[in-house]
Amino acid sequence: MTHPACSRRSFLKAGSLLSLAGLSGPLFADDAPSAGDPVLNEKIEQYRQVALDILKPSKRDLEYGLALHRESLVFDAYGFAPRAALDGAALAAAIDAGASDVEVQDLREEMSMTRYVHDAAERAEFEQAWEAAGVTCIFQNAGEEGQDPLRLIKRLARFTYATDHLPDFMAKAATPDDIEAAWKEGRHCLYLTGNGVPLTQQWVSTHDELRYVRIFFQLGIRMMHVTYNRRNMLGDGCAEPANAGLSDFGRQAIREMNRVGVIVDVAHSGWQTSLEAAKVSEKPMVASHTTCAALHEHIRSKPDEVIEAIADTGGYVGMCCIPRFLGGSGDIGRFVEHIAYVVDRFGDDHVAIGTDVAYTSRNAGRENDKLPRRPKSRTRWAALWPPDPYKTTAAANQSLAWTNWPLFTVGLVQQGYSDERIRKILAGNVMRVARAALGES
Repeated sequence: MTHPACSRRSFLKAGSLLSLAGLSGPLFADDAPSAGDPVLNEKIEQYRQVALDILKPSKRDLEYGLALHRESLVFDAYGFAPRAALDGAALAAAIDAGASDVEVQDLREEMSMTRYVHDAAERAEFEQAWEAAGVTCIFQNAGEEGQDPLRLIKRLARFTYATDHLPDFMAKAATPDDIEAAWKEGRHCLYLTGNGVPLTQQWVSTHDELRYVRIFFQLGIRMMHVTYNRRNMLGDGCAEPANAGLSDFGRQAIREMNRVGVIVDVAHSGWQTSLEAAKVSEKPMVASHTTCAALHEHIRSKPDEVIEAIADTGGYVGMCCIPRFLGGSGDIGRFVEHIAYVVDRFGDDHVAIGTDVAYTSRNAGRENDKLPRRPKSRTRWAALWPPDPYKTTAAANQSLAWTNWPLFTVGLVQQGYSDERIRKILAGNVMRVARAALGES
């Protein structure tokens, strides 16, 4: 690899690391902050240090990885924009007035997904997290889990609202060209995905039932889950012990997604459903946020035969930042091992990073303290998973914090990968599949 034309000291000290490398604070003991340096975000700083203590990169690999990350287009294959703190007083007032569980859930999402638009303190947290991560675009979860169009449209509306109000900082991308433009202009953007295929469930005909796929595509959705953990009319989700596979209707749904230009995502689908979806799809498909079952078997992981089937479509698997899916230490080191496993066994065209995590405002704890205690509620249907004895540590979670994206790149540099290979993992593979979905070369 050829190092960028910049010295260690000039790269690390020619301004804040938040703007230069996506990290805050000095990276080495002799890099003490100088007068006039910006106030550091202690949360980002702490999580970055945890990751560094695990990776233990050489100074060369650290500098090189940070520089490469800063200069590259970075595309989170599935994730969440930084989350704002709730307005605790307003939510408490709604609860006191008798708001239902559904109303409370909607208010929580509304606040966390849009409050940074108008609240100055939350905007500062929001923008700092984006800059710290050094991410250009997120394939944003913009559809609440399910098939009901009215349920799916809520998050879509919230992120449309946010991007409408913050176009100079975070726009909604309609095409991969929009993402390229945002990167070149130093802006950020969201590419939208839904956690289900929208169905009216009137069952007049297959064509009638699937007509909302195109409507949601026109509203900006570019990827959809075939299933979300449980069984639906398309097939079995990953939490169904029967593992029955794709239905006839599911096959029609995948053909319609291919036709319209929506990427087929089997991240939450059962293994047989995933295999059969790969056989049906005529365009590259993905498991946008998953892990490798060969390294740790979990219902949300994918075995080799599924990864191979996805790769055979021209698609990719996005490795996520969930410790219990990664197994072992469940930390940033283990995360890099999962990426390396796919690269070694299936090639560098078929892996990306779909974090499935978000930065949450430092103000969240203070606002949550304003809320009254509420009675325990039943586990929601989509989250009825089999028992999982894995114990997640705070260090594992912190090392995989969304704002540690630059250190993900450092971890890939430590693998000895070329710049070309790393850029495929950071964004190239996601961009290629996004273009293929729309019929672009």
